[in-house]
Amino acid sequence: MINRRFFSIGLGATMLAACSGGMPSSAPATRMRAVPNAGWDAWVAGFKSRAAAQGISQTTVNRAFQGAGYLPDVIERDRNQVEFKRSLEDYLAIAASDERIATGKQMLVRHAGTLSAIEAQYGVDKEVIVAVWGLESRYGARRGDVPVISATSTLAYDGRRGAFFEKQLVAALKIIQEGDTTPANMTGSWAGAMGHTQFIPTSYLAYAVDFTGDGRRDIWSEDPTDSLASTAAYLARAGWVRGQPWGGEVGTVSGTPVAVLQPQTPGPRIAVFRNFQVIKRYNNSDSYAIGVGHLSDRIAGGAPFQASFGPDATGLTLEDRKELQRRLTSAGYDTQGADGVVGNNTKSAISAYQRANGLTVTGEPSAALLRQLGG
Repeated sequence: MINRRFFSIGLGATMLAACSGGMPSSAPATRMRAVPNAGWDAWVAGFKSRAAAQGISQTTVNRAFQGAGYLPDVIERDRNQVEFKRSLEDYLAIAASDERIATGKQMLVRHAGTLSAIEAQYGVDKEVIVAVWGLESRYGARRGDVPVISATSTLAYDGRRGAFFEKQLVAALKIIQEGDTTPANMTGSWAGAMGHTQFIPTSYLAYAVDFTGDGRRDIWSEDPTDSLASTAAYLARAGWVRGQPWGGEVGTVSGTPVAVLQPQTPGPRIAVFRNFQVIKRYNNSDSYAIGVGHLSDRIAGGAPFQASFGPDATGLTLEDRKELQRRLTSAGYDTQGADGVVGNNTKSAISAYQRANGLTVTGEPSAALLRQLGG
């Protein structure tokens, strides 16, 4: 079975995370604009004959490329992907944040009938389906607004992974030709991942389903039904074992696991079962699979991991880092949230505070900085 992703998300969902180990995305997308490019124009002219040889009609090609263009921002994103090296603690602080858990519970109730029907048909736990949705697009809030034909053709023309993206472009054209969506409606991430649960075009063709029965496999709709069912179909075909857990903290799950992992020391020891490997077919990252599994457990009402991760190299615990972010924001140096994960926003806030207070500018958290910020 083809892996749904060609990249590791470290982040993030679309290069969350899509993803230094599948890091969930937290930054809003930036709308990209096409610019004239004679080289791209020439490449498209040559591509059209190759598309015809693969069964794409001239009418479909003309429709798809009307209004499409070369996107330099896509090339910049592709050239400057950052491989985040997050600890499991940091990853889970984002993937299974209080907000993501609470919203997941709301979605479980809101779509209860649909999710129960999907679970019954495919055998995949509804909480797992919702957790994938939560990590991939924040429950549909961040599906991406980049035109897929423009993005995939730009990347195919660029050539760094030309064969792969030309394959995605041909698949996208087949989707349009089959009538599932229109070129204007076919939007996604800068790398062509689409819909509520971020399917690339080839995976869409292989696994997407029409669960609503309207004749279209519509993963772009505000209605997430087809996306959620398509995710369940993907996991089912990847070998999901009905009624078996993905895993859990050692001592909290029964049965004989296939492995016991301890991604971070100190930290929880995690027993994993076959379904853990199935989740990794969606995104080949231990952190991603643990994130989906743990978020699904929390959505279902389960408890946090009991083992402590302990303080980090600076001597701060996760709660200390959250408190540092809260105090910085209260002092006028906004960290854009208090999840305890020290990223660029927090480092910028620390640097601004240090600069304004005559301190050595390091941008790094510390126990001394937490004390100086007071209560």
